[in-house]
Amino acid sequence: MDNGILAQFIQQIINGVSLGSIYALIALGYTMVYGIMRLINFAHGDIYMLGAYVGFFVTTQLKLGFFPALILAMIAIAAIGVVVEKLAYKPLRHSSKISILITAIGVSLFIEYTTMYFLSPQPRTFPPVLPNQVFHLGSVMISFQQIVILASTVVLMLMLWYIVQYTKMGKAMRAVSYDTDAALLMGINVDHVISFTFAVGSGLAGAAGVLVGIYYNTIDPLMGIMPGLKAFIAAVLGGIGIIPGAMMGGIILGVVEALVSGFLSSTFRDAAAFGILIIILLIKPTGLLGKNETEKV
Repeated sequence: MDNGILAQFIQQIINGVSLGSIYALIALGYTMVYGIMRLINFAHGDIYMLGAYVGFFVTTQLKLGFFPALILAMIAIAAIGVVVEKLAYKPLRHSSKISILITAIGVSLFIEYTTMYFLSPQPRTFPPVLPNQVFHLGSVMISFQQIVILASTVVLMLMLWYIVQYTKMGKAMRAVSYDTDAALLMGINVDHVISFTFAVGSGLAGAAGVLVGIYYNTIDPLMGIMPGLKAFIAAVLGGIGIIPGAMMGGIILGVVEALVSGFLSSTFRDAAAFGILIIILLIKPTGLLGKNETEKV
């Protein structure tokens, strides 16, 4: 491998990790909700889209910087996630899985077209809230935006890991995931646990929306469709319902997409993602970290 190809390979790895970290943030919402409720929330990609719009209006209308936009977007989208759970999913909690799945698709379409009605379907340009600085390591380039995206993702994932492993609510989440009926008998408020799970997962998706707005500089009401599907693929790849699996699946998917775009063609990027889904379902349906037994968070 000559130096030019090696440099291009390293560059695509860096690009892929930046993209994959965003997929991982969105995938965490899928995997947390599935771990608690055994529900695939297909409206999650549109929750991420709303996060991008909250970040956009915070930076353009309130004239605030990156970190206030990130925090406010997470808070606002966490609240929206709880409202969606209370209005759309809680009444159907004891219904059939297909009913909840159809509802999730309906919620997704409702969010998309409501956003288009009130905010117009036209793409908007995200303001430059971070310095447009590029660092050179030989022929490899790392932008300041990529550093901030990766650092923000790592911090958020570590915070989530701490919450799940070392807090009272985290222990309740793991208990509900393992056995909901037993958790009820132990006095755990399952409704509060589910609402908290939706809030955390939605907040992470909101943060991902802001990071994507900064990275690609463009947002629109339908921007959540494809990243939402790819984040679902990432969750399945790592093992749906397993938090470290969502993180790993997102990074792997982002790196694969970047390598395909860099060495083959960007036309095949989406095909590669869905090809991974087909392969993992054929070879190891439980995902890379999944086991052939009861699924746990």
